This record gives sequence, C-alpha cells and structure tokens, in this order.
Amino acid sequence: MKGNLLDEPVDAIVNAANGHLAHGGGVAGVIARAAGPELQAASDAWIAKHGPLSSGEAAVTTAGKLPYQGVIHAVGPRQGEGGEEEKLFRALQSAFRQAAERGWSSVSFPAVSSGIFAVPADVCARAYVRAARSAPLRKVRLCLRDQPVIDAVMRELKK
Repeated sequence: MKGNLLDEPVDAIVNAANGHLAHGGGVAGVIARAAGPELQAASDAWIAKHGPLSSGEAAVTTAGKLPYQGVIHAVGPRQGEGGEEEKLFRALQSAFRQAAERGWSSVSFPAVSSGIFAVPADVCARAYVRAARSAPLRKVRLCLRDQPVIDAVMRELKK
C-alpha cells in the first residue's frame, strides 16, 4: 500500500534501522520523532546489552508514544556490501519471526535498504515479496511512498 507507516492498523511496525539503532534520519528518524525519547532510550539499552546488529538481523523495542505493541528494527544491507538481496530477506524474516514469537499477528514494513542504503529497487522488491510471502503472520503489509519502489514491487508481484 502507499501511505504513512505511522498510520498502519497493525500490531507492530518495522523500522529501517542501522546496526547501532541510532534513529537519526530517513524512516528511522520519522519513527523516532513520533515515538518520543523512549524509543531511542530503549534502542540504546538494547545495544548496550547485546551489541550492534549486523545486516540481516532485527531487534525489538518499545514503541514509545506510538500505538503499537513494539517496533521491530530490521537492519538491511547497504549497496555494495555484497549479498544485498539475501541479507535484506534475512532481516525481514527475522523481523517477522520476532513478531510471531511475541504473539503479534500483523506488521507493516517500509522500504528497508532502498533509501539512504541505496540498494536498487528491483533487488529490494524481490526480497520484500519473498519475505512477506514466507512470513509466519496473519497480515503483513508493505507500506511505501516512493513510486520507483512501488513500481518494482508491482512488477515482482506479477511474476
């Protein structure tokens, strides 16, 4: 769907995160500003306890002031690090698995890795569709705003 991730009718949202869960810009910055300082504090505490995440991993924190049961921070790859499609698929699989483990049946995720991480839209679309189709959840929504990513996902869905 095309829309605002923060308006999604789901149990949890997925954040396009970096490995240090420092939510300064992009989707992460938007989520952090809406959630309030509780989100960054919870993220800092997670990193202090577990250490930085690698591409392909995900972590869960509170949603702060947002109306969700949690925020799942998926660390997608940066273009050029190698294995981008598989790492992105694993990050989303991890996010969906963590939601299921908490009893959450619905999540919405943004265009992870396609923004400032610069992974091409067609690579992202393949990973998004494959991850969503294999999710152990009742409802998985892909919430997008950029037309090139939307077009790539629509092409992938037609395959």
